[in-house]
Amino acid sequence: MKREEIKVLLMRVGGTNCDKETQRAIQDLGAQAEVIHINKIVRNKQLLLQYDALVFPGGFSYGDYVRAGAIWAKWTIAKLGKEIKQFIAEEKPILGICNGFQVLVEMGVLPAFDGISEYPEAALATNSPPGYNCRWVYIRHENRGNCVFIQHVPRNRVLHIPVAHSEGRFIFPKEKENDQLERLLENDQLVFRYCHPDGKPAEGEYPANPNGSFHDIAGICNPEGTVLGLMPHPERAFYWWQQPDWTRKKLLPQYGDGKTIFEGMLRYVERRG
Repeated sequence: MKREEIKVLLMRVGGTNCDKETQRAIQDLGAQAEVIHINKIVRNKQLLLQYDALVFPGGFSYGDYVRAGAIWAKWTIAKLGKEIKQFIAEEKPILGICNGFQVLVEMGVLPAFDGISEYPEAALATNSPPGYNCRWVYIRHENRGNCVFIQHVPRNRVLHIPVAHSEGRFIFPKEKENDQLERLLENDQLVFRYCHPDGKPAEGEYPANPNGSFHDIAGICNPEGTVLGLMPHPERAFYWWQQPDWTRKKLLPQYGDGKTIFEGMLRYVERRG
């Protein structure tokens, strides 16, 4: 498939606020990107399946009442569960950014060790230390090649991308913590970990790990590698002028590290045709 033929759907609901930046990033890379409210998709469910990729952007969907992403997730599964499952079965890529990551976890789409689960297998809990955390962080690419979004990037490469959330602490149930981490690693579902600028793991140290995430987890994928969720915002690290140190550097590349995520998604769609 040619890049200009690729159609990406950015789902929107009340409270999403990163859809336009994400749309611009995808369009800048030569693909089509449309922002559509979930109500329109619900009225015509087959519309979802006409797209080649799906993005759940960041924001504070429905005010993050109950838990971050919970209402959007339950609404989506209730109204579009069959279509979402078909989208995944057809190996079309799905990207969840920040609030979108929270939605995918609440939907049971991630980590989905044994397929989409009825109840969440993990959670993105209140930050530790608590409070809204908006800062640039470093994340290290940990995947061994399973995740289609990052196959073009060398393993252990460090990306510089900002976070902005109050509930980003990735956790498993305490009694299952070690077993679930082992499954994540065996399945090659661990994609990004928070780290120091030199790539050394944050080991829970704040602010390198900005939210207290278990095992410094910043992003994971499903067992098939076609669904990716991450807390950092790649759309906010897409252009050179979005970099926090651009005034101190005399020469910067045209794009920031955020481009990596979107480029990988589009390359995958191009390859699969």
